Amino acid sequence: MIKVGYAVGAAAILYGLLGIVRESEPLGWLVWFAGMVIAHDLVALPLALAAGTLLSRWPWLRATAAACLVVTLIALPMVLRLGERPDNPSILPQDYGRNLVVVLAVMIVTASLVRMRRAR
Repeated sequence: MIKVGYAVGAAAILYGLLGIVRESEPLGWLVWFAGMVIAHDLVALPLALAAGTLLSRWPWLRATAAACLVVTLIALPMVLRLGERPDNPSILPQDYGRNLVVVLAVMIVTASLVRMRRAR
């Protein structure tokens, strides 16, 4: 079954690569991809490893921090209002920064309550 998953994944990757070559500028995509690899390997990974090491005594806090990081990374383009256009106010109509803070607060409070309940 795993081999089927690999085959489907490889086919999807090839389909995406063919689309990049046919529909856009491959060099631009290559530069973008290289930048993401460098950002991941030189910035995100060392920060994640350092945070994991610092929080190793508190596994529940480490898991909460990891979940908050993922949510923040997903919301970041909206918080930064990337893609906003003045001629179309229906694009990014909300206060995403405030909403992110609310979601993170709920995640942290929930994790803390679960931890307190389990500690009893």
